[in-house]
Amino acid sequence: MHTGELLGCGRSADVFAIDDHWVLRRYRDGGDATAEAVVMSYLGKHGYPVPHVRDPADLPRTDLVIRRLSGPSMLQALWQGTITAEEAGATLANVLHRLHRIPARVSTDPVDRVLHLDLHPGNVMLTPDGAMVIDWRNTQEGPPGLDWGISALILAQVAVDTTADAAAARAVLTALLRHLDPAVDLDDGDAGCLMQAKKMRAVDPAMSGNEAHILNDAMELVLGLKPARA
Repeated sequence: MHTGELLGCGRSADVFAIDDHWVLRRYRDGGDATAEAVVMSYLGKHGYPVPHVRDPADLPRTDLVIRRLSGPSMLQALWQGTITAEEAGATLANVLHRLHRIPARVSTDPVDRVLHLDLHPGNVMLTPDGAMVIDWRNTQEGPPGLDWGISALILAQVAVDTTADAAAARAVLTALLRHLDPAVDLDDGDAGCLMQAKKMRAVDPAMSGNEAHILNDAMELVLGLKPARA
């Protein structure tokens, strides 16, 4: 497919303009985007804020054509000061709450839901129509607590990193946990959702060596900030 301007580069994919209405997202490592397209289409039919996906039947498996969005990412908006940390954390919590109200697409376990598993300010676009969630490469089905745990740990890793904007990340994390789903317990026991999230982060090939090094400190921060249960 003919592509135009390179609009952005993520850890594993590049985004190219096709025209004023569509963009092409292409994995550099040959990853298969088919499952991602299926999940995004499923969520869109349930009214969840994801970009519309064009029929991928005639595309290479590495390519995903999605509706072009206008507006900054939440991360850009935080840098620009057009959104506060409290607003960012509340918005992240809201899209997690909304996602976990949708029944699982495949699993028959009544607890399971569609999970994003990489939901952070860089993967939320603030469009004129509201927040839109992008980058569904890591999506799986499972208990909602795993999604909350992953998002919390990603923010906490930035918050404990002395080379990053730690104060802003900690503020967003604090706001996110303030809106934590009451049904979710970020338990650090061997089978707890936070421990499972840590294990997933630990084997994520996209993590840098420094991010892996500070994972234990991030875990401790989340445990220290999570709300007490009655």
